[in-house]
Amino acid sequence: MPQETTIVQGRAVNETDLDQIRQLIAANPQWSRRRLSQALAAAWNWRNPAGQLKDMAARSLLVKLEQRGCIPLPPRRRIPTNRMRARVIAPRLWDTRPLVVPLEGLGPLEVHEVSGDQQGREILAAALAEFHYLGYRSSVGENAQYLVTQGGSRVLAGLLFGSAAWKCQDRDRFVGWSIAARERNLPLITNNQRCLILPWVRVHGLGSWMLGRVLRRLSSDWQAKYGHGIALVETFVERDRFRGTLYQAANWQRIGSTQGRTRQDRNYTMRVPVKDVYVYPLARNFREILSDGIV
Repeated sequence: MPQETTIVQGRAVNETDLDQIRQLIAANPQWSRRRLSQALAAAWNWRNPAGQLKDMAARSLLVKLEQRGCIPLPPRRRIPTNRMRARVIAPRLWDTRPLVVPLEGLGPLEVHEVSGDQQGREILAAALAEFHYLGYRSSVGENAQYLVTQGGSRVLAGLLFGSAAWKCQDRDRFVGWSIAARERNLPLITNNQRCLILPWVRVHGLGSWMLGRVLRRLSSDWQAKYGHGIALVETFVERDRFRGTLYQAANWQRIGSTQGRTRQDRNYTMRVPVKDVYVYPLARNFREILSDGIV
């Protein structure tokens, strides 16, 4: 008789897998949750396309299985901290001289991917914390971070890409994928979580220029960092605050809007700003890629 299979953390799990996990826990009662997740990822050879063990995914899987009553886990040894709240971002001295020139008058512009550069990350974090209306939040999971500089030194703008929304009705309808395909291939979508031009920079066309430059390299940057590319980029634009002009000028497509509710709102009482949903395919066959998971 075939075993019942369920999808947890994007992975099919059956009764044999559950027995293996229970035996691992029973045989090592002194192990922490972290060590259990590392051992499980190694036992399953569960790796990302870059060959790295997916121990964080294994840890999330274990927690979800415990929540469903499938396995017992040892008590947490540490209380998780809110890293984004605890982090102190040092203020910076900015070159605030007004910059009001045509785009071609800026001279040489450079785009830097700075997620692997501590100084670059700190500059972007400080800029977002001080000048972006949503502030700065440390990006959890796969991400890419960019700075646009003039002459290699003066910072003009920044972009942050991170995890895509788990569910988005209009996006999912636009892609046309199944629930199983979404659970499996969501990492092939990224979300433009922050887009900032520093307030004293008034250069017509700079926003669409930097988006175009970044999008041309984004998938290859992701491939080099994580072992897989990106098929589609999404972003959410707060309708009452912005018109989405920058994204429209960069040829993004508006495909719908959010419902003005949070993920935790099950009683339709928690209202949040409605956001327009924009997408930009990085591959012509993005629908096929997001269904099959090959990019």
